[in-house]
Amino acid sequence: MQLHFSASMRSITISSNNGFIDLMKIKVAACHISYRTLFHTILILAFLLPFLFILTALVTLEGVNNCSSFDCFGRRLGPRLLGRVDDSGRLARDLYKILNEVNTAEIPADLKLPDSFNHLVSDMKSNQYNARTFAFMLRGMMEKFEKEIRDSKFAELTNKHFAASSIPKGIHCLSLRLTDEYSSNAHARKQLPPPELLPVLSDNSHQHFILSTDNILAASVVVTSAVQSSHKPEKIVFHVITDKKTYAGMHSWFALNSVSPAIVEVKGVHQFDWLTRENVPVLEAVENQNGIRNYYHGNHVSGANVADTNPYKFASKLQARSPKYISLLNHLRIYIPELYPNLEKVVFLDDDVVVQRDLSPLWEIDLNGKVNGAVETCRGEDKWVMSKHFRTYFNFSHPLIAAHLDPEGCAWAYGMNVFDLRAWRTTNIRETYHSWLRENLKSNLTMWKLGTLPPALIAFRGHVHPIDPSWHMLGLGYQNKTNIESVKKAAVIHYNGQSKPWLEIGFEHLRPFWRKYVNYSNDFVRNCHILES
Repeated sequence: MQLHFSASMRSITISSNNGFIDLMKIKVAACHISYRTLFHTILILAFLLPFLFILTALVTLEGVNNCSSFDCFGRRLGPRLLGRVDDSGRLARDLYKILNEVNTAEIPADLKLPDSFNHLVSDMKSNQYNARTFAFMLRGMMEKFEKEIRDSKFAELTNKHFAASSIPKGIHCLSLRLTDEYSSNAHARKQLPPPELLPVLSDNSHQHFILSTDNILAASVVVTSAVQSSHKPEKIVFHVITDKKTYAGMHSWFALNSVSPAIVEVKGVHQFDWLTRENVPVLEAVENQNGIRNYYHGNHVSGANVADTNPYKFASKLQARSPKYISLLNHLRIYIPELYPNLEKVVFLDDDVVVQRDLSPLWEIDLNGKVNGAVETCRGEDKWVMSKHFRTYFNFSHPLIAAHLDPEGCAWAYGMNVFDLRAWRTTNIRETYHSWLRENLKSNLTMWKLGTLPPALIAFRGHVHPIDPSWHMLGLGYQNKTNIESVKKAAVIHYNGQSKPWLEIGFEHLRPFWRKYVNYSNDFVRNCHILES
């Protein structure tokens, strides 16, 4: 490259080395320009122009798009001159294009997928895969890992279902040892309550609790926690109902472990004269119909198409098939007015609750003529636990359900309920309950799946009085993220769900609230190796 100055110093010509091509001619205006300014200008041009030609060559060589306009040239060259070159946008667009192509294409059958990211990197280095092959490998690995995670989740849910449905060895041992004690120890067979206290069983000046269960350890926690939390334990009367096989063991426990000054009565279902086939025909059908028994006691996994469902729906279906839902013991709550004809107001408790506060004020609540004082579960801070509407429990594609129920109807909770038995006896709640059970049996359980609550939601419609949610906190058996401070403040905490506190699958951080009421120093508890940890 050569610079030629005219004799008048009014023009400068830049030419190639061979002198044949004039690359640029600069005319200096007539205005006065100092030689110093001219010198600096020439110096800058001398340094700039070589870089200009080199960058122009690079743009031409590596250009992807056919771009000949000065505008395009400026857009490409400008960032390079300013040192701000960024090809990430172009690379991203190219990658999106390849990924879209691979997403709709079939993965080659002979493509060997790496087992880990490190193996993928190693294969890329050694085999020099192109971008398309890399995309296929990435997609194949992700689909493989997704399937493995899904299969693992379903296996976990299945195992959890079996664990929740089984009886822990220690609790089974406790029942057997106490049953044996009943037959060999006269103290274990003593009358409950003593004859002089029998009138208290129908005295409505006392606070009557009803508990229906075949779990002796759980029953002991419910009774102990209620008595210890009460300001007037001498006013408490517990009516414990159990099945025939557990009766001896349950009686032995409360005969040998007094909760005085509170009173405990233990009765088996076989000891209620009112519970005959004529009075509970539907429940007899539920327990004895082969199709129903196979549904609840059969293989819950065989034939299940897990590909057409998600883990949460699968878990819900498994829980709905728990054998407890066809147990007469679980349905007994609907017969409380008939089983205890002399009582006027009672509090019903499930066996998976813990009482943490004095419940005496519950007897002072005015139910305004309603039958059932319960906590509603359609509103609350915990949206997972407190977001239950009728659509949660019922199949609204069934014409009967769609015709009679509102999917947005607010659900309420069993587990801690205040029942006004005088008001209840003036209703047809029991008949309505039986009627809808029959319809569900006729429809092969297509109207609802889950146990005792759905028919109760129908039967008690118009008979429920909402009570403050602080009386009954739910979800401790399935909500791992339960707020501990809220648990501490609740009057009754409910471990509804599969993760019961007496099971190994129970949530460790929530178990101490239940465990504190277990008498680990008891000989039967120790001999059955029911340990604190």
